[in-house]
Amino acid sequence: PSPTRSSSDPSNADWMGSLPAALRSYPLSNLAIPGSHDSFSYWVDEKSPVAPDQATAVKRLAKISLVKKIMKKWSVTQNLTFKEQLEGGIRYFDLRVSSKPGEIGQEIYFIHGLFGIKVWDGLMEINTFLGQHPKEVIFLDFNHFYAMDNSHHFYLINRIRSAFGSKLCSIACVEHVTLQYMWEKKHQVLIFYHYPLYREYPFLWPGSKMPAPWANTTNVRKLLQFLETTLEERSRYGTFHVSQAILTPRVKTIAWHLIRGLKNTLVHRNLPMILNWVKTQKPGVMGVNIITSDFVELVDFAATVIALNDLLLEEDESATKS
Repeated sequence: PSPTRSSSDPSNADWMGSLPAALRSYPLSNLAIPGSHDSFSYWVDEKSPVAPDQATAVKRLAKISLVKKIMKKWSVTQNLTFKEQLEGGIRYFDLRVSSKPGEIGQEIYFIHGLFGIKVWDGLMEINTFLGQHPKEVIFLDFNHFYAMDNSHHFYLINRIRSAFGSKLCSIACVEHVTLQYMWEKKHQVLIFYHYPLYREYPFLWPGSKMPAPWANTTNVRKLLQFLETTLEERSRYGTFHVSQAILTPRVKTIAWHLIRGLKNTLVHRNLPMILNWVKTQKPGVMGVNIITSDFVELVDFAATVIALNDLLLEEDESATKS
């Protein structure tokens, strides 16, 4: 396959089920797990009103159709569909959701820049994959909600429950959640819900259990320094951890590169450095856990992250020998 599509290589589709037996008893918070940033932005509806996460100035501009096309270019940070990302090994999804202002009913959509697909359609796509790959475990991190009141939240939470049913893992001590634990209980989905209503549902984990510090920089060196510092400050127990290996386009950068699109500028130029940083990481108690990146399809990002788990085995072997 061409290098641009390597992450949809289905050989990563069952990577959790194929891990060496010794790693099945490791807490999932100590394994290296590839994630994608702003998941679901792969399908963006150009005809839809501009989503609520855009600054007011951009919203005004968006009345011009050319700007909509350009915003679409910036929004599509993941070109692969859900199924393709899952087959490529991605197991953590960063999700932003919204109602469509002015629309009747409680329907909720995935967004990043413009409105994307209905949440229900995305959840169904995931559930189909999980049914076919019963040893794979995924993390869905609902961390931004727009134009949603409690009735929208109840609707969304009920959709999550209907989609996954008994596959949902209720909140437990993070250290107890291993692959073995998930397989015994036939659970495959951990939902993190950054909104107070999580308290009313045992299958919603609080957002505080999934800290994802964001560097918010266009400078790759600053980004890598930030990732190092936040890993050092990671709490030893009780939470998962997301390293967001992501450069954020500034409004000026967006204006400058409007026509070229995000891919050719920020990401292409800096991917090698970001990937090299990933290659030097180690999972484990104070090590990396979930690593997210933009454009998971450009390089074999997922395979690079998954391979870090072999280091845990080497540690085990050297401990046994000494």
